Amino acid sequence: MTASLPASGERLSAQLGLTERVLAGPRMRKLLGVVEDGLDRVEDTLARELRVSDALADATTRYLYEAGGKRVRPMLTLLTAQLGEGTTPNVIAGATALEMTHLGSLYHDDVMDGADVRRGVPSAHAVWGNSVAILTGDLLFSRASQLMAQIGERAIRLQADTFERLVLGQMHETVGAQAGDDPVQFYLKVLADKTGSLIAASAQAGILFSDAPSEYRLPMLEYGEKVGIAFQLLDDVIDLSPNPDETGKVPGTDLRAGVPTMPYLLLGRTSDPASRALKATIDDGVARIADGADPAILDEAMTHLRDDPATAETRRQAYEWADAAVAALDPIPSGVVRDALVKLSHVIVDRSS
Repeated sequence: MTASLPASGERLSAQLGLTERVLAGPRMRKLLGVVEDGLDRVEDTLARELRVSDALADATTRYLYEAGGKRVRPMLTLLTAQLGEGTTPNVIAGATALEMTHLGSLYHDDVMDGADVRRGVPSAHAVWGNSVAILTGDLLFSRASQLMAQIGERAIRLQADTFERLVLGQMHETVGAQAGDDPVQFYLKVLADKTGSLIAASAQAGILFSDAPSEYRLPMLEYGEKVGIAFQLLDDVIDLSPNPDETGKVPGTDLRAGVPTMPYLLLGRTSDPASRALKATIDDGVARIADGADPAILDEAMTHLRDDPATAETRRQAYEWADAAVAALDPIPSGVVRDALVKLSHVIVDRSS
């Protein structure tokens, strides 16, 4: 099945919650109830596990959690768990731990990227400073590890392997492509590690902790990685959205901070004089912002980049990766779970925020 690009004006479904969009229709009604019940249990567990006796740590660890979030990762764990024994206590614990790991990574990402806004609220480091934000991320990672330890060795291994890839992905993004590296391929590898690894772990967790057939693990790994890359490529498009009220971001946040995105990288591959001039303008603006200039100096360039063919190509690539994720599901038996996973890969790239 191919993910078709949405026509202009066909955005009503985007107003619905992610779960409702993925599990829409009479065939999905029972699965929707199961997943919604599981998500309620994950939310209850998150609320409990994020409580800290220290007043400052309690406020900081709950900050981004209370700002909201799509809960893509726990929903994926709950979906794949239905290929085994269903929503077991270990599935809930694993889904919660991986969402806490994701939350912790956001605190660190915002410090390294210099982001001022996250989920529509000031970023944690803007409120409490870099050190407190970093330590809050560390605290969330430790709490996630404690939850995984309750499940057992296979959960600890999954958490450790995933965390290693998250760190390597962030390290490589920070250092940047080196001489001889293809910048686009390098960036895709960063996305596979930074975003894809955690989504892949969430897909595998449902298999592992529900005792589903072991032959489903590799397809879920491949599916999750490809969905993660598609998700982040579409985020690169959303990063240029002119409406920060919808996205929770200032347009071009990543680029203004000197963090390459796919539209920017594709500008470097074009011979079109206008696109090359736009890249030079962005490079100059990023350098000036790093020296203390007002980030607003790139407002006009962000508008031009949003309309450049490079951004349309990035969206096309996101759909291509979503289709590749669907192809990875071939070993998974037909049924509502597989159908929901197919729909999720499509919904991931059909969103405005």
